[in-house]
Amino acid sequence: MFYSYTLGILLFVAGSYALYDSSSDVVELTPSNFERLVTKSDEVWIVEFFAPWCGHCKNLVPEYKKAARALKGIIKVGAVDADQYKEFAQKYGVTGFPTIKVFTGSKHTPYQGQRTAEAFVDAGIKAAKEKAYDNLGKKSSGSSSDKSDVITLTDSNFKELVLDSEDLWLVEFFAPWCGHCKNLEPHWAKAATELKGKVKLGALDATVHQVMASRYQVQGYPTIKMFPAGKKTSDSVEDYNGGRTASDIVAWALEKVAENIAPPEIVQVVNEETMKACSEKPLCVVSILPHILDCNAACRNEYISILTRLGEKYKNKMWGWVWTEAGAQLALEEALELGGFGYPAMAVVNAKKLKFSTLRGSFSESGINEFLRDLSFGRGQTAPVKGAEMPKIVTTEPWDGKDGELPPEEDIDLSDVDLEKDEL
Repeated sequence: MFYSYTLGILLFVAGSYALYDSSSDVVELTPSNFERLVTKSDEVWIVEFFAPWCGHCKNLVPEYKKAARALKGIIKVGAVDADQYKEFAQKYGVTGFPTIKVFTGSKHTPYQGQRTAEAFVDAGIKAAKEKAYDNLGKKSSGSSSDKSDVITLTDSNFKELVLDSEDLWLVEFFAPWCGHCKNLEPHWAKAATELKGKVKLGALDATVHQVMASRYQVQGYPTIKMFPAGKKTSDSVEDYNGGRTASDIVAWALEKVAENIAPPEIVQVVNEETMKACSEKPLCVVSILPHILDCNAACRNEYISILTRLGEKYKNKMWGWVWTEAGAQLALEEALELGGFGYPAMAVVNAKKLKFSTLRGSFSESGINEFLRDLSFGRGQTAPVKGAEMPKIVTTEPWDGKDGELPPEEDIDLSDVDLEKDEL
C-alpha cells in the first residue's frame, strides 16, 4: 500500500513536469547544458521558457512539437522548465509563461510571432538566414522588410510605453490562436509602418498579459483600443470602430490625429530659429506678404487669417507655416524664386530634399487651397532650391501689429542761404 502510494506521487510529479517527453524533437534544456548546447553553439535555437502548471504552455505543446519536427536538422528547438530553474530564467528576463526566445549564439531576441508551428518555422528560417548573411558580412535582403513597426506590449511595459507617453496609440489585444487576429496581423503591421512618426501601434497577447486585458475589459479577440495623445485617463480610452484593412486603420488613426492636434501657428520669419523650426516639418509653407506701406494692418491680418484657416484645414499634414514681409528676407525670396510674381506670393518647400513648388494661382483662400490640395496628392511641379541649400535668414524686428508709417519729411531751412539776384 505504501509502495503504490509513493509510486503514485512520483508518477504524478514526473508527469506534471514532463511537457515534452524523450520521444519529442524538443530538446530538454537545463542550466547545466544550456551554455554548451545553446549560447556557445553555432546553431540557431528557438527556446521556450515554460512552467508545467501553465495552461497556455500546455496548449502550446502540440504546435511546438510540430515545429520541432519540421525544423529537425535545420533549427534547434528546446524548452526550459523556468519554474524549476527560476534564477536561471530570470537571467534571460523571463517574467511570464510561456516566454519564447530565438538564440543565435549568445545573442537572443524575443519571439513576437503567433504561436503556431508555421510561425515558429518562419522565425527559425529568418534567424538562420540573417546569421548566414552575417557570416558573409552582408545584411539580409529581407531583414529590413521583415522587421515590424508594431511594438510588443506586456503587463510590465504598458504603463511606461503607452500610459505615460505623449503619443497617440492604437493597441490590439489579441490571442495567438484567434483566426481573426492572424488575418489582421499583416494589415496591422502595414498600418504601423505607414503611421510611423504620427501614431504608435502596439500588440498585447491578452492570454498571457491578463492584467491589462482585464483592466480594459477585453472580452473578445482582436479588441482594439485607442489611447489619445497627451494625458490618458480611463475615460479617454476609445474603442476602435473602423475597418480591418491597413488603409481603414490608417484613415481612422489620422482622423483621430487631426482631432487631437492643435492647428499650426502662422509664424513670422525673424531669425534663423523661426525658419529652422519650419524647415524641420515635412513641408514648410512660406508666404511673402506685401510691405506694410503697401498693405496696412487690416490688409495684412486678412492674409494671415486666410493662412490660419488653411493651417487648420491641413493640420493633420504636420506642415510648418511661416510668413515674411516683402524685401525683409531677400535671400529666401531668391532661393524660392518668389521675387518676380508680385506680392503676396507663396512657395512650399521640402527642406530635406531642397525642392519647392510655387503658387501660380491667386493668393486667395480658394486659390491656395487648390494649390495645397494638389501638393498633398503629389501633384504639381517642383524645382530645386537655388544654391542647393536653405538660404541665410536675416534677423529682423517682429511686426508690432500696427499700420506702417512713412518716415517724416525733413524740413529744409533756407534762411541761411544767400541767394543773389544773378544766381536766380
